[in-house]
Amino acid sequence: MSRSTSRSTSGSVSGETAVYTHGHHESVLRSHRWRTAANSAAYLLGELRPGLTVLDVGCGPGTITADLAALVAPGRVTAVDAAPGVLEQAAAVAAERGLDNVEFTVADVHALDFPDDSFDVVHAHQVLQHVGDPVAALREMRRVCRPGGIVAARDADYGAMTWFPSDAGMDRWLELYRTVARANGGEPDAGRRLLSWARRAGFTDVTCTSSMWTFATPEERDWWCGLWADRTVASAYAARAVAGGHATTSDLEDIASSWRAWAHHEDGWFGTPHGEILCRA
Repeated sequence: MSRSTSRSTSGSVSGETAVYTHGHHESVLRSHRWRTAANSAAYLLGELRPGLTVLDVGCGPGTITADLAALVAPGRVTAVDAAPGVLEQAAAVAAERGLDNVEFTVADVHALDFPDDSFDVVHAHQVLQHVGDPVAALREMRRVCRPGGIVAARDADYGAMTWFPSDAGMDRWLELYRTVARANGGEPDAGRRLLSWARRAGFTDVTCTSSMWTFATPEERDWWCGLWADRTVASAYAARAVAGGHATTSDLEDIASSWRAWAHHEDGWFGTPHGEILCRA
């Protein structure tokens, strides 16, 4: 792949950036704060070692970021997100853990304000499904990654999510979420597309894996279903579903009730698959 010496100009930032479907309601951050490097970036951990420099794109409240910073210390981690408010939470997590090798800044993945070849590892978790041009985003991540370094991405695949027992209300949830996400310019079935996007971005050395989050114990079901029930009626996703004419408030309340009821199935099992790519720059 030829190396660019300037930022990607494949389109305007406004044209490339999709609306973040979930927003930053407490029910969303409840999920994000649960994430760790172990449960959300295990595919990358074998590539990390002390002294590396890492860019964490779309860091959210910073729990994965802090884990990465601990693993590469004394190497440095730069964490970026488009939402200034959530960066304050991420900085607080790093401070609570006593980490002094991580910094936070606002950035757009389509136009990263870093020189070429700045980082050994560029990581993005649950980001590419939400951007307007994931191929351009991967090219930009490649630009700031040093030759021989790693660009890593992991994204859920909503269309492949599965659960037992079946439930018509949750079927409606999945249909609605995918509709709203695409109306906002994203791609909710991103996991299965990561290899294609990486190849279109010019990567030729790509390792593909997959992994799942599984929610099957009473405690896991209660947590997962509770946050999705709340998200369905109170988050930015809910507001966008109604504003876009995709659902009524009553529809959303019915779907939230389905989430809460399903959580009580003693044999309930919910699987959330993710695609993963390690791209050698």
